[in-house]
Formats: sequence, structure tokens, C-alpha cells
Amino acid sequence: MKKILIAAITLFTCFAHAQQLDNALLWKISGNGLSKPSYLLGTIHVTCDATLDKNTLDALGATSQLYLEMDMDDPGMQAKMMTGMMMKDGKTLTSLASPEDYKIVDEFLQKNVGMGAKMMDKFKPSLVGMMVLPKMIDCPIQSIEGELMKVSKEQKEEVYGLETMEEQMAVFDMISYEEQMKELVKTAKEGIDESKATFKKMMDLYKAKNLNGLMDFMNDEDNQFYGENSVVLLDNRNRNWIPKIEAIAKKDATFFGVGAAHLGGDQGVIMLLRKKGYKVEAVK
Repeated sequence: MKKILIAAITLFTCFAHAQQLDNALLWKISGNGLSKPSYLLGTIHVTCDATLDKNTLDALGATSQLYLEMDMDDPGMQAKMMTGMMMKDGKTLTSLASPEDYKIVDEFLQKNVGMGAKMMDKFKPSLVGMMVLPKMIDCPIQSIEGELMKVSKEQKEEVYGLETMEEQMAVFDMISYEEQMKELVKTAKEGIDESKATFKKMMDLYKAKNLNGLMDFMNDEDNQFYGENSVVLLDNRNRNWIPKIEAIAKKDATFFGVGAAHLGGDQGVIMLLRKKGYKVEAVK
């Protein structure tokens, strides 16, 4: 079950064991020609408490702009997301599963999303699975990104994105729809209780700021889907972000907020920046 959940949160991760990182979500980027430091925060997209701590608020105050994975301030984002959710080549959920498995998925979605599979028949299976997220927590959903944007607006600062909605949605065209559907069927068969238990473990690791533990948690034998597709889901995106982060940070002191699981591992943002010569140190 954890395969689909991990995709929505965030929380995408690196699977290679790299140098152990300090328990921290906020990191200071300096050196290598930067006139002022920038900051990097590992976020989680769905939480019960998105309160920003003093160090994060201080870092926001010391920077002049906010960069998230995407420009969540874009008024056209919703329309772009809906377009990007659609499968290509006429594929549908119905065509990707046996009648028996489709029925299981349909019942699971009706119970936990409030609509049947027929209404989402053309959506990419992994993205359909993400719609169950509101059922994962027993509280109103809050967002770290939303809080970061709120503070930036109060400071009259702009919000930008490291990638476009089209680029992020295209990631799920690089993984076969058949493979995605297999995971969605497995999720439906396992049921909501296992999903909630998995989510709680992940939330506990995030609250503990334990990036190493988060990597270990997702790098187990049950996580074959992400293990086989980590280059597409994580590594390529991280590498694409590095030259953008460099150029942005050299121009202005910037606060970067990306899913926490993007930070760890040999191909994580922290190690990639260090390999480029930057000093990236935990803010505690």
C-alpha cells in the first residue's frame, strides 16, 4: 500500500544508502560564490499540523522569494492538473484490470473517495490512488506549502516553481499504466486500515525529522514499485532541479521547499548540492 501513498505526499524518496544526514528538515545553503545563504526545507503535503517553527520563520524572513516544487500560486494550476491526470492512447482503468479487480477498485473508491471508478476511468491509476489521502488522517488536512505561501504573501514576496504542473504530471506517463493499475488494485485489496497505519509511520518519521529513517522505511521488500522506478520519480527530477537552484540562489537569497524525501540519498538534493561545492548544513 505504501507505494501509492508515498507518491502523494511527498514525499518521493531516494533508495541508495548515502552518508547519514542529521535529523533536520531545514538546511542552510551557502558558499561556492553565494553572496547570501539560501534555505532548503523538506515538506510534507498532507498533515494535521502545518505550524512552522521559529527557525523556518527566521529563514523565510532572511530570504526574498519562495520556490516550491511547482508554482502553487498559478491560477491555471487546477486546469493543468486535470489535463495531466488523463492517460494517453485511449487507456482506461476498465481496460487495465480484470472485471473482478475493477469491481474491487470501484467499491474501494466509492467507500473512501465518494465516487466510483467509472468517473475516473481515464485518470492515471497512481493519481487515482492519491485521492484516498483525506482518509489517511483523522483531522482537517493542512499543508506545509500552504503555510509557506501564507508567510511569503505576508512578506509581499513572490512564489515560484522548480518545475511545471505538466512536467510533474508527465512523470506518470513514464511508468506503465499497467504497473500503476496493479498497485491500485493491491491498495484496494489491502484496504484502508493498512493505508492509515502506513501513513502514521511515515508521519512519525517526518515529525522526528528523521530523513535516514524515512529512507529506510521506504526501502524495503514491499516497495518494489518505487524501487524499480526511483530514477524517474526522484533522481531525474532532483538532477533537473540542481542547476535551477544554483542559478536562483546566486541571484537572490531564496527559500526552497520540496518534499522531504527529495533531500536524502546519494542522488538527493542535499548531496547533489554538496557535490557541486556548496555547504549544506542542518539548521537545528
